Amino acid sequence: MEHLHYPNESTAYRAARNALLNDEIALRAQIETVAAKRRALPPGGKVSEDYVFERIGKNATPERVKMSELFGSHDTLILYSFMYGPERELQCPGCTHLLDGIDGAARHMGRRAALHIVAKSPIARLAAWAHERGWDQLSLVSTAGNKYDSDYFGDTSRFSKGMRAQRRVPDGENWDETIFNVFKKSDGEIRHFWGSEMSFAPTAPNQHHRAGDLVDPLWGLLDMTPEGRGDFFPKVNYD
Repeated sequence: MEHLHYPNESTAYRAARNALLNDEIALRAQIETVAAKRRALPPGGKVSEDYVFERIGKNATPERVKMSELFGSHDTLILYSFMYGPERELQCPGCTHLLDGIDGAARHMGRRAALHIVAKSPIARLAAWAHERGWDQLSLVSTAGNKYDSDYFGDTSRFSKGMRAQRRVPDGENWDETIFNVFKKSDGEIRHFWGSEMSFAPTAPNQHHRAGDLVDPLWGLLDMTPEGRGDFFPKVNYD
């Protein structure tokens, strides 16, 4: 394989970079293998109810919308649980920075699948934050008190005792969580297809859980730098 050569690089640098390139190629192949296995999953569990959400309608007024309607013209629906419930004074900075990046991709994603961002706050509060943040492409939807977050781990209410201990959730308390869930509609049935469960899996010490890395441009850019991620975590504002 022919390799690039940058100005004034040493032979030691090129040898190390070539070895790293081999690892990067192997990682790319592994990502493709995992994606193929994901696509080949058997049908997931049937969604037990047509959850009713709330969104801003065409007349800029709140309207009720069923989960089945969120698919629009598509057979695939992606819901991302945004940690911005009514009990939160401030928006989750991790979720917010991720949605900053996804907003740009949403205009393209809509050509292939339906994508909506769900949170427990009232729709007016979500719409106000989207406007302030400049999210012009994202569709924010309120769970409006339905059971979606509980059923699909957008909160901690169905966590096992072990998971509660792992996430340090005190007994008698619950909070919202972040997770992607993908659903497939076929023959009038909606079934769960996949969820980003890796965010709840154990990690090695000092290891980032990396559950949403493939859709998060910030972490990918930081991984290109000499400093890496370090202990950096994004803020909602840097004033």
